[in-house]
Amino acid sequence: MGQKVNPIGFRLALSRDWRSRWFASAKELPEFLHADLKIRRYVKKKLQLAAVSKIVIERAWNSIRVTIFTARPGIVIGRKGAEIEKMTEEIGKMSSGKQVKIDIQEIKTPELDAQLVAENVSLQIERRISFRRAMKKAIQTTMDFGAQGIKIRCAGRLGGAEISRAEGYREGKVPLHTLRIPIDYGFAEANTVYGKIGVKCWVCKPEEALPEEKREKPAPPAPPAEAAA
Repeated sequence: MGQKVNPIGFRLALSRDWRSRWFASAKELPEFLHADLKIRRYVKKKLQLAAVSKIVIERAWNSIRVTIFTARPGIVIGRKGAEIEKMTEEIGKMSSGKQVKIDIQEIKTPELDAQLVAENVSLQIERRISFRRAMKKAIQTTMDFGAQGIKIRCAGRLGGAEISRAEGYREGKVPLHTLRIPIDYGFAEANTVYGKIGVKCWVCKPEEALPEEKREKPAPPAPPAEAAA
């Protein structure tokens, strides 16, 4: 029974947060949801070469804040902020003229971001580099940057074969059911001349140390038993 769960959705209540943060009435929900999907598609298409990992959308009464997590903030901003202004205008049109603010957050170590690793492998497959070589190189690079484990899986007409199949490699530990472990997940598609090849990536990041106040303090020693009279 191959019933898989998205690792990010699985950890939502504990260590991960939603990528759309707003509340809407039943009447407004479909409009907001489709607007979010449209904004994400537009930003991903516009910033194909900017290594965008995720897009977080927050809504207030009459405003929208779009936070773009990218490994190349220079490409997103553009010369003198021209790209940001253009995107703000376009997103404003998509969201019925609401006030739009775009924030940019830089990803310091893109090698540990599962989405960027998957996109990197898919880009290499599109450039006709061997899928095995691309996967092994990505695994080696991620492990060198301090990941505890990584798993990559490619599926489709690998190497242009007539029958599609799936192949995967893993290194280190990737405990998908241990909820306290911060597992990052990414998915990308390579558009080749012989069809689409899907790339999935799971990265097990180092477990974050608990803050001082959350650490369990050792119980005080029991007082010595009084001597019997």
